[in-house]
Amino acid sequence: MITAGVDLATQPAKTGLAVVEWSPGAARLTRLQLGVTDHDVVEVAGTAQKVGIDCPLGWPDDFTAFITAHAAGRVELLAAESGDELRRRLAYRQTDRVVRRAGYPPLSVATDRIGLTAMRVALVLEHLAAAGAPVDRSGAGVVAEVYPAASLGRWGLPHRQYKREGNRAARAALVAALRERVPWLDFGGFVALCEESDDALDAVVAALTARAAALGRCAPPPEQDLERARREGWILLPEGPLSTLVEG
Repeated sequence: MITAGVDLATQPAKTGLAVVEWSPGAARLTRLQLGVTDHDVVEVAGTAQKVGIDCPLGWPDDFTAFITAHAAGRVELLAAESGDELRRRLAYRQTDRVVRRAGYPPLSVATDRIGLTAMRVALVLEHLAAAGAPVDRSGAGVVAEVYPAASLGRWGLPHRQYKREGNRAARAALVAALRERVPWLDFGGFVALCEESDDALDAVVAALTARAAALGRCAPPPEQDLERARREGWILLPEGPLSTLVEG
């Protein structure tokens, strides 16, 4: 099996891509790079069983309905809904609420700058679909929405304050802790790049999460949220320890 991870940014220069090849009891990081284009993502998705993308795959249903109504000049508000309640409902997807309750508050794709990255991923998904890849924003297709920091936390690893240049020491410690936890993963010559770039490191974690998703070891959307997840996207959180990724 091959899984891939993409730490998506608005521009290729800050976008990381990792590819992991899996065999019984072992795995190998065969590709890790920055400067990743949309074409690179589509190309990798043609060979990978699952691609984990660190970016919201859609916008909140309530937000899109609100914007559509506003454009038509007919916004209707519930009288009992306060300003804060309305903003929270418009700002966050159902998956964001679920992940927040699990202790990992995601950014709002409707109100934070990550919305710019989501514009890029929307085009990537269109390219994937045009290439014949099964795209399902709930995670059932080739693409899975992932949240590397939450994955690290679920695996009992440090998951805060490792991003950006000033946190290189913390990132190096995280890489060391990750390598100790996954002795079956051959990092090849990419250890230094993981230590230098949080974009590269998050891509690796995204590829590991994609493996968990491919094995059915992530919590899927509950039945009542499935249709909404297919529009809004759904963050797949891994269940079980990292060791389960190489069992069987």
